[in-house]
Formats: sequence, structure tokens, C-alpha cells
Amino acid sequence: MKKKKLLGINFLCGAVSILAFLVLWNIAVQGELGKMLPGPIPVLEKFFTSLVSGKIGQNTLVEHAFYSLLRVMAGYALGSVVGVILGLAMGTYKMVEAICSPLFRIIRPIPPIAWIPISIIWIGLGEDAKIFLIFLASFCYVTLNAWNGVKNVDQQLVGAARMLGARDHQIFITIILPACVPSIFAGLQVALSSSWATVLAAEMVRSSNGLGWVIIAGMNNNDMLQILVGIVAIGIVGLVLSIIFRKVEAVLCRWNKSGT
Repeated sequence: MKKKKLLGINFLCGAVSILAFLVLWNIAVQGELGKMLPGPIPVLEKFFTSLVSGKIGQNTLVEHAFYSLLRVMAGYALGSVVGVILGLAMGTYKMVEAICSPLFRIIRPIPPIAWIPISIIWIGLGEDAKIFLIFLASFCYVTLNAWNGVKNVDQQLVGAARMLGARDHQIFITIILPACVPSIFAGLQVALSSSWATVLAAEMVRSSNGLGWVIIAGMNNNDMLQILVGIVAIGIVGLVLSIIFRKVEAVLCRWNKSGT
């Protein structure tokens, strides 16, 4: 009962903050700012019209979001799988860590957007270049968290298991891997946000669909209304992805407090 009440209060506070923002936005555009920036009512009208019936370019807003999500899921899944495997390997085996750690530490600080020119030269302007950028955006965060997860495992538990005769693969499956799950999920969530931001940047460079294309096309046409519709769609999709991920984490990590 207390938890439901807390959720209700959080929802109410969130709704009030959004409403207050819309009211302030509407007041702000009543003056000179209104000549450059449309108010919330026209933006929301355009947003809901473009969802299914009204098209921006050749697609509706839902279709643009779908294309962006397809690119994100492809690169994110690939980057997450490779990142988890490499992170666990680097944390478990000293030789792998010695070989991969220096190169990883060099690559990690480089923002995915910096790879756009190289991806165009190497791969071209097609979908593969966008997936490559998303792969880089998710790979580094997942690898780092999986690596740190192994490093933070309680060594007393590992030592006790060895004293009881547990083999290396048994220790990995029963102690190391479960202890790393919260850290891996934290990396996956950050990687998802980074992947979503990266695909939008990639679509702004070269694309014929997607939410990033909606914004850049609006800029080219000097259509501020379309730009804001694209921004609103980006924020809503990002919020939905975050909520879904937190729900999945809560189900899979019930035994861990960070998953609730």
C-alpha cells in the first residue's frame, strides 16, 4: 500500500512538472520569442497528427521512430553481447586484461560521433555505418561495467568456494556471474541511452528516414515546428525505453535492491 502511494505521488509530481513546463513555454512565446519558436499547442497538434496519418517526408512519425529503433536494437544487441563477453574475460583472465586493457582505455574516451568520418570512409553511407556507430556507443559502457563487476566480486566467497573444491567454471557460474549482473545491467542502461543519442546523430549526417532525419530536414526547410516535433518524439521514445528497461531489470534482478 505504501509503495503504491509513493508511486502515485511520484506520478503526480511528474505530471505537475510537465504541465508547469508547458505553461511556462506557452507564456514565453507570447512575446518576441513567439516569432522564432512555436508554442506547445501547435507542436503537440503537429505531433499527434504526424503519429499515424500526417506524414513527414515519406513516413509517419511512428514509422520514423520504428526505423530509428531498428538501427538502435541491431547495434545495441551486438555491442552488448561483445561487451559482456570481453568485460567478463578481462575481469577473469589476467592475460586477456593485459592484452585488451590498453587498447580499450584508448578507445573508451573517444565519443562515437568522432567515428562518423571514419565509418563513412570504411563502410559508406548505408545502414552498416549507423549500426557500427551504435555498436561503439554501447560496447564501451557494457565492457567497462562487466569488467568492473568481476573486479568487485567478493574474493572471500571465491576463496571459500575453492576451499570446498569448486572448479573454475563452477565459481564463474555460481559466484562471479551472479555478482556481476547488477553492474552489467547498469552498463546496459547507460549504453541504451548512448545508443539512442548516437543513432540520431548518425541519421542527421546521412539518412532518408528516422527521427534524426526529421530534425535535420526541418532545419534544412527552416521548419521550427518539425524540429520541435522531432525533439519531442526523441524524448518520449527515450523515456519509454528507459521505463521498459527498468521494468525488465526489476524482474530479472528481484534479489538485488538496485533492480527495484
